[in-house]
Amino acid sequence: MPEPIVTLIVPGRDVESFAPGAIASLRAQTETRWRAILIDDGSVDATGDVFAAAAASDPRFEILHHEASRGLGAARNIGVERVDTKFIGFLDADDELTPTALARLTRTLAETGSDFVAGAYVRTRPHGDGYLPGRVQPWTSAATDPARLRTNILDHPAASSNVVAWSKMSRTELWSDLRFTENVAYEDQIVAQQMYARARAFDVIPDVVVHWRVRPDGTSITQSRDQLPVLRDYLAALRGGIQVLQKAGAHTAVTARLDLILAMDMAPLQEVAASHPDPDYAAEVAAFRDELYALPEFAAARPDPDLATALSW
Repeated sequence: MPEPIVTLIVPGRDVESFAPGAIASLRAQTETRWRAILIDDGSVDATGDVFAAAAASDPRFEILHHEASRGLGAARNIGVERVDTKFIGFLDADDELTPTALARLTRTLAETGSDFVAGAYVRTRPHGDGYLPGRVQPWTSAATDPARLRTNILDHPAASSNVVAWSKMSRTELWSDLRFTENVAYEDQIVAQQMYARARAFDVIPDVVVHWRVRPDGTSITQSRDQLPVLRDYLAALRGGIQVLQKAGAHTAVTARLDLILAMDMAPLQEVAASHPDPDYAAEVAAFRDELYALPEFAAARPDPDLATALSW
C-alpha cells in the first residue's frame, strides 16, 4: 500500500446501519493514500463488529474500542493524538465522503500551502430504500463558493458559517494544541472558529465533499434541540464561537454569524420555547436573544429573510 498522506478520524456510537456506508465511501476514494482510525465509542449495537470487519479486510483501517462512551469530542481528541500523516480530516460514521473528496482536498492544500481547506456539504434525507442528496444550503454556499485560495477570516468573514468538523482537511501541525470540547454537544463549533482565527491562510472550495445523513429516527444531536440540556450546549457553542471571533478582532465575521443565527436559529428556537413544558427552555432562549441584541456587532447584522426558509428543499 502507498504511504498515507491523510488520516481520517471516524468516530461512531450505535450506528451499525450507517457505518457500512461511511466505510464504503472511504474505500471508493480516488485518492487511495489514506488511513482511517475507526473509533467505536461504547456502542451497544453491532457498530464495533462493522468496524472490526473493515479493519480485518483493509490494513488502512485501524480500530479503537471504548467500553463506555466518552463522547464525540473526546473520541475525536483521542484520534488526533494518533495522527502521524501530513494531513488530518474527520468523518462521522453516519455520514459519507463523495468519491473525489480526499483527492480534491489534499490537492488543494498541496498547491496552496494553506493551513486547512473547507469544502461544501449537503444533507441527505431518507428516500425509499436509500438517501436523496439535497442542495448546498445558502450559508454553506456563501462560505465556500466561489473558491478562495489562501484567504483569511478578515477577508472572507462568511467562511465562519461553515462550522462542521467533517467538511475540512488540515495540516496536522495546526492541531498541535487544538482540541474539541469534551462532554458537550456541538463540540465542533468553537474549534472551527479557532481554526479560522488561527490560520495564517485557509482555502474554501465549492466542491461537495460530504453527504451528511439525516437520521430517520430523529436521534442525532441536531435533531434534539427541544431537549433542554442539548439547547444549553448549543447556545454555549454559539456563544463560544462568537467570543473566539471577537478576541481575534474578526468583527465582520461576528456580524456574519449574527446574520445566520438571527435568520436560522432564533425563530425555530422561539417556536419550540413557546410550547415547551419547561419554562427554563423559554428563559434560556430569551436570555440568549438578549445577549445577541447587546453585542456591539448587532447593529451591523442584517438577517436575510430568505435564509429562514433555507432548511426546506
